[in-house]
Amino acid sequence: MHPFAPGPRDRVEAIGEGGLIAAIRRWLGNACPPAPAGIGDDCAVLPPSRHQQLITVDPVIFGRHFDAAVPPAAVGAKLLKRNLSDIAAMGGRPRAAVVSLCLDRSTRVRWLREFHRGLAITARRHGVALVGGDVAEAPGALIASLTLLGESTGTRVLTRQGARPGDWIAVTGRLGGSLASGHHHRFTPRLAEGRWLARRPEIRAMMDVSDGLAKDLAALTPRGARAALDLGTVPRRRGCTLAAALGDGEDYELLCAIGSRADLPALQGAWRRRFPTLPLTVIGKFVRNPGSRTAPDSLPASGYEHLRPAP
Repeated sequence: MHPFAPGPRDRVEAIGEGGLIAAIRRWLGNACPPAPAGIGDDCAVLPPSRHQQLITVDPVIFGRHFDAAVPPAAVGAKLLKRNLSDIAAMGGRPRAAVVSLCLDRSTRVRWLREFHRGLAITARRHGVALVGGDVAEAPGALIASLTLLGESTGTRVLTRQGARPGDWIAVTGRLGGSLASGHHHRFTPRLAEGRWLARRPEIRAMMDVSDGLAKDLAALTPRGARAALDLGTVPRRRGCTLAAALGDGEDYELLCAIGSRADLPALQGAWRRRFPTLPLTVIGKFVRNPGSRTAPDSLPASGYEHLRPAP
């Protein structure tokens, strides 16, 4: 469904901001608690937590993260799942979210209804309260941005820092072809997997793969080292080239560093018992000096980057 309506009948301008906010409350149902814990006050009031607090924000933009071929319910789900993947990468648990909408006045009310239903279904599935947000007019645009609050689930939060030279590099799932396969909006955020990995002492650092393995791996690489990949082990989706697996992005899998002295067979055996349908693949290690097969210069090693200068 195209998000912009050609005629006035189904446009959001026909109901205005107040009508839209009232409709959003109905569409979200019990995924949105009553005020002051949810929509209806200047701020939402959340109960205190004894754990470390996590916060992340991501948008979906028409023409960038989705097009008219993606169902609006899947767009709403993707908006929340992009943020859930960030919480997963730190081994955390999601709690509450706020959503900001920037809309052209020709945006279809029906599109927004299905978008919020997809958002609400995903929120209920993952125990997230949708507690508020904002609506603004933006001529020619449709942008939804979600800020997600979470918390740690144990004694530590995994970050991108912590890897050391000699550590192994591993990734969950398979990579590449996210746009062609529809994975970019059908993916499952690895929340349970992230919490499991965060409890393992041999996992030193972790992040999610959103901009492409080659680019994201640089953020995990320790100072004075480089990532040496065994390219033949990089897990790929059916029909994907190695270049796609390295550079396509929007995989939303977990990338982690495993301590050099870890018992890899024991770790992978425990993983298979807990997550039998999802592979955890060791794809290389961090080395002080290059010595393994690494990506040739002909591959798109940079991945996706916003605001990149034109060639």
